[in-house]
Amino acid sequence: MRKTLAAIATVVNAVAAFAVSMTSDTLMPMRPAAAASELRPAASFAGIADPRARAIALFEEAGKVLQHPRCMNCHPAGDRPTQTDRMRPHQPLVVRGEDGHGAAGLRCATCHHAANFDAAHVPGHPEWHVAPAAMAWQGRSLGQICEQIKDRARNGNRDMAALINHLAEDSLVGWAWSPGGGRDPAPGSQAQFGELMKAWQAAGAHCPG
Repeated sequence: MRKTLAAIATVVNAVAAFAVSMTSDTLMPMRPAAAASELRPAASFAGIADPRARAIALFEEAGKVLQHPRCMNCHPAGDRPTQTDRMRPHQPLVVRGEDGHGAAGLRCATCHHAANFDAAHVPGHPEWHVAPAAMAWQGRSLGQICEQIKDRARNGNRDMAALINHLAEDSLVGWAWSPGGGRDPAPGSQAQFGELMKAWQAAGAHCPG
């Protein structure tokens, strides 16, 4: 009984700490909506004749999503994810764990359930987890992220077709555009992002320098 009560207390305290941290952050001024919502369509880059220059321009546009806090927060440089638009260390203190779903005793699913719980500002998805350390993006330039996501040794062993499908179709990636809880969504839409990435691939998948 004591162990059960202790486990319940751990969960309650974790959710409460998360809710307080998220609530306080949503009271802070947010970025202007225009800056957070725009993404140029892939077709608008067709006028760039040089394929390499076009691919780089397309990836730089897609980088508005890749480097947005909705994505960066779960691609931390260390073992601890970040949260909010300010990308501050996750509260309560959690770590990636061996499988990306948190350490024993405080798994991601302890607080993050199948859907957003907006009343407590807790995001959710059935597969909520932290990206593998090999996929860490924080602290890297856009060019480095570009090279990283093309590298099958660091992208989950995805070939280009699988990579594009993951970015354009995966529902956990798609959460970035419906984050709930007063959070700014990633720019554009997942469909627009996917079209940018497909056009980038078609132009040679070149990376910014």
